Amino acid sequence: MAESDSKLKLLGTWASPYAIRVKIALKIKSLEYEYYEEKFSEGKSELLLKSNPVHKKIPVLIHGEKPICESLIIVQYIDETWSSCGHSILPSDPYERATARFWAAYLDEKWFPALKGIGMAQGEEARKAAMAPVEEGLVLLEEAFGKCSKGKPFFGGDQIGFLDIAFGSTLGWLKAVEKMNEIEIFSEAKTPALLKWADNFCSDAAVKDIMPETEKLVEFGKIIAAKMKAAAAAPPPK
Repeated sequence: MAESDSKLKLLGTWASPYAIRVKIALKIKSLEYEYYEEKFSEGKSELLLKSNPVHKKIPVLIHGEKPICESLIIVQYIDETWSSCGHSILPSDPYERATARFWAAYLDEKWFPALKGIGMAQGEEARKAAMAPVEEGLVLLEEAFGKCSKGKPFFGGDQIGFLDIAFGSTLGWLKAVEKMNEIEIFSEAKTPALLKWADNFCSDAAVKDIMPETEKLVEFGKIIAAKMKAAAAAPPPK
């Protein structure tokens, strides 16, 4: 049996945009895998701690007996290992590939943490302040979409690519943040291209059965927010 035919296992959680990235990549490549839902309320599993002893985080893809960690690294690994399956996820052109990686890193290091900041903001003024870096990022991403897509439906062109997966995996939480805070993040006035892209992405066959329901994320988000408030209000340890 070839190495690429070895059994696949994925460790993740249903609400994690990072795990969603891996699920979409596996779907694009039509790969079967065993899924293990981590229940952090019960503590981290022995398999997770063994597979990712450095960060102790999901997602982890286990290929045979070999663990691969960090979502974007896993997506690249899937694309390279099963290059003959499905379509290519990463661009073939070196410059376009570097550009996709740059914006994916921007999303993880800057934009998605800013989006989380909206949910943690307390009060109207704090929420407005938290919105600023999100809106600034959307201006950049709207422009990047125009350059990367070249007039086609996705950042990757005619089909979902690396940057689509990196950005699109956050759309469930984006919709939940909009609903929980009664705000509009994507709009026809400010981000028309991204708004249309988001609709195309979420309705794609590789995505539509994987993205979690907004209402379910809203309820989960409320639980997280309540825990964070309780932790913030707790007296410091003596």
